Amino acid sequence: MEILLALVTLALAIALVVVVRRKADAPPAVDREALESERRELATTRVRLGEREDRLVLREERVTELASGLQRDREKLDAERSSLDDARSQLGELSANASRELERIAGLDAEAARAEVLAAAEKSARREGQRRAKQIIDDSTADAELLAAKVVTTAVERVASRQVGDSVVSAVELPGEDWKGRIIGREGRNIRAFEQVSGVSLVVDDTPGLVLLSCFDPVRREIARRTLIELVADGRIDPARIEEAHAAASDEVEQLCIRAAQDAIDELGLAAPDAALLPIIGALSFRTSYGQNVLEHSIECAELAGAMAAEIGLDVESARRAAFLHDLGKAVITHGEGSHATEGADLARAHGEPEEVVHAIAAHHNEIEATSPLDVLTQAADAISGSRPGARRESVEAYHRRLTALEEIATRRTGVEKAFALQAGREVRVMVVPEEIDDTECHELARGIADDIERELTVPGRVKVTVIRESRATEIAS
Repeated sequence: MEILLALVTLALAIALVVVVRRKADAPPAVDREALESERRELATTRVRLGEREDRLVLREERVTELASGLQRDREKLDAERSSLDDARSQLGELSANASRELERIAGLDAEAARAEVLAAAEKSARREGQRRAKQIIDDSTADAELLAAKVVTTAVERVASRQVGDSVVSAVELPGEDWKGRIIGREGRNIRAFEQVSGVSLVVDDTPGLVLLSCFDPVRREIARRTLIELVADGRIDPARIEEAHAAASDEVEQLCIRAAQDAIDELGLAAPDAALLPIIGALSFRTSYGQNVLEHSIECAELAGAMAAEIGLDVESARRAAFLHDLGKAVITHGEGSHATEGADLARAHGEPEEVVHAIAAHHNEIEATSPLDVLTQAADAISGSRPGARRESVEAYHRRLTALEEIATRRTGVEKAFALQAGREVRVMVVPEEIDDTECHELARGIADDIERELTVPGRVKVTVIRESRATEIAS
């Protein structure tokens, strides 16, 4: 019984142990709410981890940018360090040069050092002054040229230009060849009397039906021409008749001169000058300058000067009068000793012309300095009338002399190698030695040559002066 009880007890114990073990080995009961909560916490944790990962990526990118900027700063610092080294090297060279210059200056006395400093300052100031002067001149020239072009264009448009007139032809036609013998006379008596009374050379040659009159004074030549025409028309040629015909021709030419002068004055609307001046003014109608009739040239100058004076607000009457009388001296230059400008000024002053008009006459070729707008207007009108197309003709010799003079004026300057007159003397090109003339001095040289041309030559129109400086370096490779 006890054994059975023990067996039963043992079996119960074994069964209890088996049950306990099965409970221990069996999975625990599932709690759904706890499981859901854990899942939510896990999702939240994953989101936080993702955000943290994004922040880490941004920080990594920022660190990368900072590293790149640091690299650039390092490179910039290296470049600045290199530039600083170069500057230190240049400063060292400058310091060495300064030291050498100081050593050189230390060997000079105070007076020599002061002179050197003043020379350097003077050279610098001169260069700056030349630069500023050129700029001022260029600006003022541009403005003045615009205004002058407007004034001149307006004046030229208002004046009807006359074409160049033929020079006075001193030839007389004869009815037949037998008249040549009658003009010569017995043993040349008639021709000697004619030349003695008229002051004109009578040329009788083989030209059929013509005799020629030669004289430097066009008025005397015209009187002689009329005298000979009268003698041929009358048929009587002897010394007494020659004197009579010459006196009548002289009176006739004088009246023609007075009438021509009066017509010109009336055409221009000027106040009448001294009566003794009228024959002299009219005598200009028998004179020509390069083929241009001097009286017609004077009338044209008066019209141009009056038109320009009206444009710029000056006295039109004075401008016309000065321009009309500017070549007065050409009527008497064959008797005087000075130039036609000074002779004309003296003549105008002697006949009571205003002093401003007298000064303009004397200054119209710059033989005295032009000091008033009236002087400049007279010069401008004379230049326009003489240089316009068709106004004058010029001999080859005079043309050659003018161009040669232009080149000589340019080449006598220091530093000038060659000079060439171009475009019929309207431009002068000057080649300079580059070692002697620098770029700044080129402008001063051009202005100086232009001033010399204005002072020494009378040229139609304007002359352009161009200074050319060229440097060349040549080496030979072998």
